[in-house]
Amino acid sequence: MAIRVNPRLIEDLNRFGAADVQMCYHCGDCSAVCVHTDDMFRFPRKSMRQLQMGLEKRLDTALEPWLCYYCGQCSDQCPREAHPGETMMSLRRWLINRYDITGIAGKFFRSVQTEVWTVIIMGLLTALAALGYHLFSGSIYVVDGPDAFLPSHIVHMFDIALGSVLGIILLLNALHMWSLTMKEGGEASIPWWLYIKSILQLPLHFFTQKRYAECITTKKSGLYMPWIIHLGLMWGYVTMLVLVMVFLPYLQKGPEIFWPAHIFGYLASIGLLTGVFYFIRSRLIRKYAQYHKSHSTDWVFVILLALITITGILQHIFHRTGLPVAANITYLLHLMVVVPWLLRMPFSKWAHLVYRPLAMYFAAVRKNAYAWQEKKQRSFSPDLQPI
Repeated sequence: MAIRVNPRLIEDLNRFGAADVQMCYHCGDCSAVCVHTDDMFRFPRKSMRQLQMGLEKRLDTALEPWLCYYCGQCSDQCPREAHPGETMMSLRRWLINRYDITGIAGKFFRSVQTEVWTVIIMGLLTALAALGYHLFSGSIYVVDGPDAFLPSHIVHMFDIALGSVLGIILLLNALHMWSLTMKEGGEASIPWWLYIKSILQLPLHFFTQKRYAECITTKKSGLYMPWIIHLGLMWGYVTMLVLVMVFLPYLQKGPEIFWPAHIFGYLASIGLLTGVFYFIRSRLIRKYAQYHKSHSTDWVFVILLALITITGILQHIFHRTGLPVAANITYLLHLMVVVPWLLRMPFSKWAHLVYRPLAMYFAAVRKNAYAWQEKKQRSFSPDLQPI
């Protein structure tokens, strides 16, 4: 069957960060040093080759980019400095764009101006909405209660509405990913029960990201620090997201501290602060291969997260120390960053939270399907049984 080739695929991927693909001459060193490549999923060499050949449809349906955690070993070992690890990262950005049913992700990844201006405009609209409410109700001198500058119950309803819309978009994008990778990318139909058999892979990889911990086999200690920091950042973000979406009225009570909710907020803040400053420092000093290059969306991601964390902590301090005006002003600044941040979630780096565990799950399903097919063939062909 004929395969359509896209001769401008590399040119398009360059806008997602894959600047050195042409340097690769397929020696295979990258796949040789990768601890995660196997007989079914070979990378990064396979993806590099498909990209050079313009096999857009093959990459559309591939899981390999998501099975890479970009430890940087492949880029360190590359004799041509083709940076295969960064190419895999760019392919993940490209795939987020391909899964996205709205087309917004591609606009952000291809143009930093579009993303930055979207953040600014949404932040200003958030401020106008809050100040408009203040003109008719609420006092700048009140933080909590019915007369508050920004009452928690109104912000909570807005959070739920926004979260519901974003959840639906992420679900539809995830279904699109499944359609591409498991229906179009699969060699044969997969029985439904194999999806159930492998279902535990989904929460396992979401909550532990254990594959990242296995990246470096030559590490001297038993812990891989980038994995620890990455896990802390992820847990901090997820914890804070749950607190804001579900327990916001308890967080806004005060000025006394409501420990059952705030203790989780403090732990989440520690994880976020540690992760944010670790990644900013790493991208500035570029000590490791995975930080040698930074796409514009990487910087927008980490800067916004830093602003969210810092303004959230300051608002909490001002509120608990009896400075309502400072607390309300800081809260407004906080929301001006939070709203565009949340609106970007399905179209940015944070979409990894959904797509990567799904890819691990789908990969496990594929492997189980292959083993099942092989066993079934042997049962129908006794001559294939080992002697």
